[in-house]
Amino acid sequence: MGRFSLCLALLLGLVISTANAQSASNVRATYHYYNPTQNRWDLNAVSAYCSTWDASEPLAWRQKYGWTAFCGPLGPQGQEACGKCLRITNTRTNTQIIARIVDQCSNGGLDLDYDTIFRPLDTDENGYNQGHLIVNYEFIDCGD
Repeated sequence: MGRFSLCLALLLGLVISTANAQSASNVRATYHYYNPTQNRWDLNAVSAYCSTWDASEPLAWRQKYGWTAFCGPLGPQGQEACGKCLRITNTRTNTQIIARIVDQCSNGGLDLDYDTIFRPLDTDENGYNQGHLIVNYEFIDCGD
C-alpha cells in the first residue's frame, strides 16, 4: 500500500507540474518597433502596458532580455503577464531566444520588438518578407 501511495503522489505531482507549464505551438508573431536602445530601455517612453508595474525595475532588469507584447492563446494575460519571460522558437529555423513581456497586444499571438527579438529569430528573413513568424513559446523563469 505504501508503494502505491508513493507512485500515486508522484504521478499527481507530474500531472500538476505539466498543467502549470504554459506553452503554445504555431503562434503568429508580428513585429513592433519598441526601439529599447534608442529609448534608453524606458518602458514609459514606449508607452508599454506593463510600465505601470515594471518601469521602476532596475535598468539591468529591463535590458536583460528583448521585449515583447503578449496576447498568446495560453498563459497569463494583462498585468499577470508583465515581466514574465518566454522562450520563443522560430518553427521554420528552430532558432530560439528569450524575451520579456512588457506589453499586451490584440493580434492573438506575440508582437516582438523588431531589433532585439524578431530579427534575431528571423535568421532566413522569411518572417520579414511575410510580415510575421510562426513560433512556439514557453513560459520560463527569467532568472532575475
